[in-house]
This record gives sequence, C-alpha cells and structure tokens, in this order.
Amino acid sequence: MMDTVVRLESLSIENFKNVKKGQLSFTNNRKPYRTSIMGLYGQNGSGKTALIDAMELLHLTLTGQPIPAKFADYIHVEADYAILCYQFSVTHKDEQYQAFYEFKLCAEKMEAQQNMTIGESEENRYKVVIKDEILSYSYEGPEAKLRKSPLIDTSSQRVFAPVGKYSCLVGKDKKASMDLMVAKKVAEGASRSFVFSRELLTAIKNHQQSKSDPEYRRHVNLINSLVHYGNFELFVINTTNSGIISMNMLPIAFQYEDENQGAAGNILLPLEDAAPIPEEALSMAEHVINNMNIVLSQIVPGLTISIENLGEVIFANGKKGIKIQLMSLKNEKPIPLKYESEGIKKIVSVLQLLIVVYNRASITVAIDELDAGVFEYLLGELLRIISEKGKGQLLFTSHNLRPLETLDRGFIAFTTTNPSNRYIRMTNIKDNNNLRDFYFRDIILGEQSEEVYDPTNNAEIALAFREAGEFSGS
Repeated sequence: MMDTVVRLESLSIENFKNVKKGQLSFTNNRKPYRTSIMGLYGQNGSGKTALIDAMELLHLTLTGQPIPAKFADYIHVEADYAILCYQFSVTHKDEQYQAFYEFKLCAEKMEAQQNMTIGESEENRYKVVIKDEILSYSYEGPEAKLRKSPLIDTSSQRVFAPVGKYSCLVGKDKKASMDLMVAKKVAEGASRSFVFSRELLTAIKNHQQSKSDPEYRRHVNLINSLVHYGNFELFVINTTNSGIISMNMLPIAFQYEDENQGAAGNILLPLEDAAPIPEEALSMAEHVINNMNIVLSQIVPGLTISIENLGEVIFANGKKGIKIQLMSLKNEKPIPLKYESEGIKKIVSVLQLLIVVYNRASITVAIDELDAGVFEYLLGELLRIISEKGKGQLLFTSHNLRPLETLDRGFIAFTTTNPSNRYIRMTNIKDNNNLRDFYFRDIILGEQSEEVYDPTNNAEIALAFREAGEFSGS
C-alpha cells in the first residue's frame, strides 16, 4: 500500500502505569514540517516509558498478537482498567480519513490449573483482556464527506455495532455471525484484539456482495491501511533491545519495500561467536547492512560492518543455514563487531529504521532511551537532520538534553509531577530562548502550569548516604 500514508496524530492514556491521565499530540503546530518527531523528557519514573509501552500495545493489537501477561500489571493500582485511545490520519490518493481506535485494557484472574509450578503464586496469575474496542472515523473525498462515527464497536452484545456497519462489512449470514461470536470470545480469552483478528478480517474479505459498494470500499480501505501500518510501518524499540545486546546478540530492526515486495521485522544476529542463521535470512541481512553502511560510514567516520560467511550448516529440522560472524571494518582492518562499544552497537541496531524515517512518510518508529550509549553531539545532529529533511515519524524518550538545543520546540514534550496531567508542552517560550536553559529554569522556578520536577534536597540525600553507610557497617 505504497500510495497510502498513515500517521499517528495523538495518543491518550488513562490509568496506565503511573499515568492517571495523559494526552500527547504528535503534530508540530508551530511550523509545517514534513516529518513528525516527538521527544519526551522528564525525571525518572514520571511516565516516559508509558508512551513506549502504549505504542507496543498498539503494535500488538493492530497485528492481532496476544498481549503479554505483564501488561496486566500496567493498570493503575487505583483503577479496574486502563483506557488507551489512538488517533490517525490516513491519506489514500485524494481521500482523507481521521481514524480513532480505543480500547479498555483489563486484567482477569486466570482459573486455577492443575500441576502448577511449585512456588507459583495463584493470586498473581492474571491475563490481559482487550475489551470495548471502538474503531471510528471521519472521511473526506471526491464521493462524500462524512462526520466521525463508529465503524466497529465491540461493546455491543452482538458481534459488533452499529448494525448497519455490520451488515455492510459482514452481511446477514447467521452461520457467519455465530462463527464470529465464537471468534470474539476466543480473542478475548487469548488476550488479542477482535477488531484486528484474522477471523474478522477474513469474514470482511469474504463478503462478496458488498465489494461494489462505495461504503464497503471506504471501510475496508481504512481497516486494511491500519493493518498494513501495524505489520509493516510501525516499529517499537524498547529497552529490551539493550538487554539483548548485553547478551551478545544484535537485534537489527528493518523495513524494506519496493514495487514487488515488502518485508519488515527484526533480524537477531550473533555478536559473541560465529553462529548459524537461516539461509533465507542471509540475503535480507546483507541487504540491510549494505544499505546501513552508506550512512554509518558518515556518522562514525571510517566504520562499516559486514557479514563473514563461514559456510553452510544443517539445522536439526533438516533446513539449511549459514554460519556467520559480524565484522567491524575500520580503515579496512576487520575485527569482530563484538569488540565495538555499546554505543556503536546501539546505533547499528536502530540505524536502518532511522534511514526509513528519513525517506518514507508512512513510517512510525518509537524508541525508548534513544540516547543510551550515544555521544550527545552526534545524537543532536542526527535528530536535527531527520527533523529538517525527513518525511516519517519518530517518537523517542531520552535523558540527554542535547536535542532540546537542536530540535524545534514543537517537537518536544515534558512529563510532569501531576499524574492526572502527565504530559505538557512548554509555554511562554520566545524563539530566541534556549529550550534546554528554559527547562532548567523551570525546574528551579516552576513557571509552567504543572511542575516538571519533584525537587530533591542535597543535604537530605547526603544524610541518607551517611545513614546507609552506618547501617551497612562501612
């Protein structure tokens, strides 16, 4: 769907982790940039990673994957469920959609099972349930102009409401309705989205009678655009990537698409020693690395990486594989990539996605702690280049304040100490103000509508260190 552009416009979070309420717009209302960047800053434990976790949930629901049980613990302790709402713009040729997808994230206690692991706490056995999904949209195109209205609302006792939209998308076949009711229950039990489940998408695709109906075409174009976006154009890189690198494996996230084919995902390549990968993965890995080297050699002068092919192997299932070793080439002298710094490995692991963000409009990449291990000046320059010349969408959290000096302030948001209004943009900033200095001043003076930092007392911290030393016998 190369002629369709999907952009995430905003995100609303309620009772999710330590965010009672929070809303973030990803549109820079100050200047008309082609690219969309959102850098989120704030002190530790103030809700930055909640943004990345919400993006991971979006990816899982759009791709119809089960939601891991860990998300049951992400519901705020004072609430029964969390609510997440995502707003998209979808542009298809001369048609424009504004789409809204929201759902409740619930935790349900799993039924007691026989042969439980010894020591496993039954009280902590919860699963995630996605409930009350609502997909709505407004539309403007050559054939019509439509206000926002629900397309699929699963809070109904039926398969979904409204009835007219159900008839348009699926028809009135009773067996199909019964099958979808079962699929709805199965999706709930399996911690999956029903709206983007394979069963519902297949039923919509198989509804032959409506394929010439312009209303059906609009509905299906929107659904297919969001499904394609989730599978091929939305990438979430959390701190797990850094953990994988520390275990001597290099995850390389990639997106590749041309007129004939498309591919997206993660390639997990060995760092420590030579190891086999599937034969079919080798050509994709080589393509991604060769493409990446064009930029890598410019941002880290003299550095490229390569794959050393050490010969064919046979896996236990009988399939062929290739034993490889990742190599780093500096000034034409190859060494194993495992000897490079953690910062170099971090850059390599996300660089292909940054290249795609620069070149393609319909791409969203969300990265937690983008600055981890990366030289601050290089980080600032990379973000400046992407913001000024790029086309796609980059969301990131960071502790490094250098980007505050290189990005337009319309690309920056901050967390607050108020869980009921967790995210804000700085106000009353003049064009000649340094945003980094302004942020430090606000920490001290508290000039914004919400506090952005919970102040600490140096004397109390020093006293605590001394008391802890006395307790430990130091």
